[in-house]
Amino acid sequence: MAKIPYTKIRNEQVTVTMEIKNTIDTLNGFLKAGQILFDVPMSEHTTFKTGGIADIMVLPGTGEEVAASLKVLTQHAIPFLVIGKGSNLIVRDGGFRGAVVKLSDSFARISVSHDTITAESGASLAELVHTAHAHGLAGMEYAGGIPGSVGGAVVMNAGAYGGEMKDHVDTVNILDKDFNILQMRAQELHFSYRSSALQKNGAIVLSSSFRLEKGDVQKAKERLNDLNRQRREKQPLQYPSAGSVFKRPAGHFAGTLIEQAGLKGFTIGGAQVSEKHTGFIINIGGASSSDILKLISHVQKRVFEHSGVALETEVKIAGED
Repeated sequence: MAKIPYTKIRNEQVTVTMEIKNTIDTLNGFLKAGQILFDVPMSEHTTFKTGGIADIMVLPGTGEEVAASLKVLTQHAIPFLVIGKGSNLIVRDGGFRGAVVKLSDSFARISVSHDTITAESGASLAELVHTAHAHGLAGMEYAGGIPGSVGGAVVMNAGAYGGEMKDHVDTVNILDKDFNILQMRAQELHFSYRSSALQKNGAIVLSSSFRLEKGDVQKAKERLNDLNRQRREKQPLQYPSAGSVFKRPAGHFAGTLIEQAGLKGFTIGGAQVSEKHTGFIINIGGASSSDILKLISHVQKRVFEHSGVALETEVKIAGED
């Protein structure tokens, strides 16, 4: 097995400690070449296309590799961040000191058995819906245009156009804080609006099974196409973004409150409140994570001053300034 070098991390700006060396040597014992990367620009791994350098990126391909990798990182006191496609994430411009564990392309298998479709956490929601259609299953068309992965969508109970993950989740295989792989049933996840028990217990989703129905696939595809057309018409999909930045406040719509506060098109650096959909903050070119975070803070301040409503973010923020 080819060994991964550890002699150049952070372009030699950071001394490679014995702890990092030992960590990488241990990871080399069960991961293959190409599964450990160094000096990784997080701008290439977030949909905002911003973010500084991560010291290490680990790309596990199985649940057992995820468990083993996180156990090693914990034992060696190396901070870690688990991500999917980075569609709901802002990594600060100073990057991430530690290891980013990415569950994406190498952790994206999908299988179908009767009326149940099972997807690993790195699978895209679009691929999940297309695979369901290929097997005559329908019902999750609302998720087909959400630009994220299955794991993150389940954790935050993602949804759109009247549908949510909770409507179809059957079971979820998780990695708990003690690195045990366990199965949880839907009723144990306590889903609510953009929330689940998984956000509170720190579990890592490895795979999820969804119960669907045999249906008219042609009609399902037409609905998917119609929803995606609506997204293209109403959302600034041509720009890097994280989708809707703010949760929907009770009794209001975040985008409406932002527009009423006079912030449509408001720009800081390369970050802008979208003129097409004011619930979106977009990277119009050259934005830094700092630009985006400053704009989020400004929007929250102005909306509260104008309406008295405190906007809460949906996006996860990580890394150093």
